Amino acid sequence: MKTLVLTGGSSGIGRATCLLFAKRGWQVFELSRHGQSEPHITHIFCDVCSEESVRNAIAQVLEQTDRIDVLISNAGFGISGAVEFTAMADARKQFDVNFFGAVSVVQAVLPQLRKQHGGRIIFTSSVAAILSIPYQSFYSAGKAAINALALALQNEVRAYGISVSVLMPGDVSTGFTAAREKSIAGETVYPHIRSAVQSMEKDERTGMPPEAMARDFYRIATCCSPRPQYTGGALYRFFFVLNWLLPKRLVNWIIGKMYA
Repeated sequence: MKTLVLTGGSSGIGRATCLLFAKRGWQVFELSRHGQSEPHITHIFCDVCSEESVRNAIAQVLEQTDRIDVLISNAGFGISGAVEFTAMADARKQFDVNFFGAVSVVQAVLPQLRKQHGGRIIFTSSVAAILSIPYQSFYSAGKAAINALALALQNEVRAYGISVSVLMPGDVSTGFTAAREKSIAGETVYPHIRSAVQSMEKDERTGMPPEAMARDFYRIATCCSPRPQYTGGALYRFFFVLNWLLPKRLVNWIIGKMYA
């Protein structure tokens, strides 16, 4: 039986992924603050912003299994607001969870992956890492940092038989939208904050089901030779190709017309 460790699996994409892997016969360890155990899924409390909590969670995993086949670093949340008026504490919190939280989990798992000389690490990124969205600047920047981290990490751990990939979902309909921490500070200076975020959230609410991303994660986890980057959803794969074909100035102008 293969083993999956996934952070942020109490809802949304993470929960759908845990359920799919469990259904396919995997041993699943779901690490989060609010999850609960269910058949074939073991919940372990984990706050990715606490290195001690992460180390303790991985230690509990390894008390119950001697191998980790796949780690999916999925824990995250979003903030929105104008860069000029975003409090530094809020910007740091965004990076603490979405970037440094992922780093902490990887650091805790890598000794085991090296010991067993193999395994896969998959990060949940976002198309926002490639197509930076106005008023979601810090979320976009954090996901871009995840992409850069994954590429560099792959070259560091390749000798140990470890692969590293990112999955960049497009709009997905989950509770992530309602949980976004929104700020309209500076609205008199940037009058489009509210409408831009509302437009983006409308796209999210009518987006793909989380089960579609779960299937993508499963394909990455089980394919013979995983690629460094994947885009979730056919429409967003098309946008990804356009991003590389068109001048960056034009792509950024189009995004601005859509959301600014």
